[in-house]
Amino acid sequence: MSRVKRLIQSYGRHIAIPWRDDAAAAQRVVFCVYNENEERWLRARVDEFEIVTRQAGHEWVLFDLTNSFPGWLSTQRYAKSYFQKPHLLATVLPKYLDYIVSEFERALKEKNADYNTVVAVQGVGSLFGFLKVKDVVDKLAPLVEGRLLVLFPGSYENNNYRLLDGYDGWNYLAVPITADKD
Repeated sequence: MSRVKRLIQSYGRHIAIPWRDDAAAAQRVVFCVYNENEERWLRARVDEFEIVTRQAGHEWVLFDLTNSFPGWLSTQRYAKSYFQKPHLLATVLPKYLDYIVSEFERALKEKNADYNTVVAVQGVGSLFGFLKVKDVVDKLAPLVEGRLLVLFPGSYENNNYRLLDGYDGWNYLAVPITADKD
């Protein structure tokens, strides 16, 4: 059985456990951690995450960050200047996080996400070099009444997450689910 299939099964077992009503926002976050080389395979099977979520009696909303950066950058007044002088981007990157939050809120409202909804976020690898996943999750988690599922390409070891295994990771209170253990 493939690692992605095992990850889906582990997630399915976890999401089927009855939810506590009194969990704090950070405790309602679930990270499904997979090797970044399996991104294509995971994206091809993301519908299976939805299926096991619905089988557990919950609703499903998928929010994709993959094209959020070019979407945001195209709205910037001086976008052409940032291509010519990329170092200037650092001054406006906090607005990128605001853009993600705004788009996320719009998606939640549009899909009528409630306390029984799993809101899955894919494409977090596209944040690499621009924003920290932790900062994004910290902003998004309180907006989700149900569960926030982060499809996370990287690694989890000793309570430490590393996006794309590219730089030092961070600790986070989220529930980690991997193909190896759940």
